[in-house]
Amino acid sequence: MQKIIKTLDGFSHVVGSVVRWIALAMVLVQFVIVVARYVFGLSDVAAQESVLYMHSTLFMLGAGYTLLVNGHVRVDIFYNRFGTTGQRRIDLFGHLFLLIPTMIAVIYWSWPAVVNSWSILEGPISVGGIKAVFFLKTLIPAFCILLLLQSASEILRIVIGGKPRD
Repeated sequence: MQKIIKTLDGFSHVVGSVVRWIALAMVLVQFVIVVARYVFGLSDVAAQESVLYMHSTLFMLGAGYTLLVNGHVRVDIFYNRFGTTGQRRIDLFGHLFLLIPTMIAVIYWSWPAVVNSWSILEGPISVGGIKAVFFLKTLIPAFCILLLLQSASEILRIVIGGKPRD
């Protein structure tokens, strides 16, 4: 089981290591857009939409990595009061009865829209925008799959008696 956990964690780590660079690209593109607009009076819809695409990609594909490093916001006033066993139970409950069913439901309900978007190669959000809305919609099931994979790793870690993450 340790090998499976290591593989799943490694996959999330690789994805996180790649998508983190999108944050830098997004800042640089946004800087260029602002300078072009306010210094040179130039504007480009596709450039502005590219920031939306990068923002979406960063957060949707980075969610599994965020779960790996325990970076998601935890709104639980009792969690820290429980010992290791109580924390493992809360984490296991959260994965099995909240995260997994939600991600499966999101995949189920979003899949027809993703398939339809690809079938027509759905065009830009705005006139002159990026002609890849189908890519944005594909991020939804990708987000769910990445979270499900990392959730499986977390469940295995809990089952073999691993310590909950701080």
